[in-house]
Amino acid sequence: MDTGEFRGFNVTMRDSGIAWFQFSTPERLNGMTAKIKRDLVEAVTQAQMDNAVRVLVFTGSGRAFCAGDDLKGYRNAQIPGTPLVPEIDHGHDSSIGTYNGLRTISQRVNTAVRSLDKLTIAAINGIAIQTGFSLALSCDFRIAARGARMGSATLRFGLLPDEGGQYLLVQLLGVAKTIEFLMKKKIVEADEALELGLVNEVVEPDDLETAAMNLATELANGPQVSMRLLKRSVYNAAEMNWEQSLDEIAAKTGISDHHPDTREGVRAFHEKRTPKFNDWLE
Repeated sequence: MDTGEFRGFNVTMRDSGIAWFQFSTPERLNGMTAKIKRDLVEAVTQAQMDNAVRVLVFTGSGRAFCAGDDLKGYRNAQIPGTPLVPEIDHGHDSSIGTYNGLRTISQRVNTAVRSLDKLTIAAINGIAIQTGFSLALSCDFRIAARGARMGSATLRFGLLPDEGGQYLLVQLLGVAKTIEFLMKKKIVEADEALELGLVNEVVEPDDLETAAMNLATELANGPQVSMRLLKRSVYNAAEMNWEQSLDEIAAKTGISDHHPDTREGVRAFHEKRTPKFNDWLE
């Protein structure tokens, strides 16, 4: 995949196949624009298709993870960095334009992240609001720095959580708590987010990058094929009935049971040693 400085974010490759995405406009609280979103979708798509990438980490710079859309500069902001895709009109000039802009650009970011079979981590360094909040919720793991604040709060502007935030919150909180969270326009600090189940772990700010890298490395060294199949199966199970989920995981097991990683795992068990997975990637 391409690495470097793109519009609104940087991508670097770290050891063990960890793709590190860092939002890079702290002066705008890493606010999103249509250009940034289109480049993000392209970068995530490249990561999905690149065997060298095993885990993706998203984090911010400055005092924000991502404070939502850049409302002042959404259309005309000049963001430095190499474009990954051509510019197009992002719509929102009419009712149907807003519908198309959301479905084609804004919602596509979280869809791309949710559709990854590779595991993802949000390292929430600071403010994560609206777009940034829903992006973090789209990841498989969330580690927050103590003092980070997060929420949707779109109703403060009379807006809706239109990039999937309502769906993602229902998955994590259930319907009743989601209604309360959104209607009361809550923005919670990291410790309360942990109590609610919105994040997996809270660490001190200076420890965030280390914690994210430790988790990413652990995940990257696991059996990638089985982990990716299991990720998809867990998300599918949330939408299926019992019989459908059994059939779905049986089909995936037909792949994993015959993969070299599984043979290595069984050998390592009998030989009483730590398995060395992912030779197929090297």
